[in-house]
Amino acid sequence: MSHAMPSRETLSCMRDCVECASICAQCLHHCLHMGGEHAEPEHQGLMRDCEEICGVAASFMSRSSHQVADLCGVCAAVCNECAESCDRLANGDGLMKQCAQTCRKCAQSCEQMASANV
Repeated sequence: MSHAMPSRETLSCMRDCVECASICAQCLHHCLHMGGEHAEPEHQGLMRDCEEICGVAASFMSRSSHQVADLCGVCAAVCNECAESCDRLANGDGLMKQCAQTCRKCAQSCEQMASANV
């Protein structure tokens, strides 16, 4: 395990993951209050998965874990799936659109980390 400072790309991805985890937590709560499809277990679980994996990915990157590439690959997949779900249910809702955009940005960063660390 490297003890050097994280690269600029790693720091950027860590920020994207933390931002994504935060917006997913906000949107999860928001969707519960909206009810209907927004509160269904599938959508709620997906947002929770996204929130949690983004937090774990940021933690793994912060300590230069050897598992970063694998975890970032999974994180990207979950983020993309969450973005699709939020877009599908947004119907003009600003927070849900912001969540989808943030998830896509995080997915892109994680995809780059996954391919750079293989």
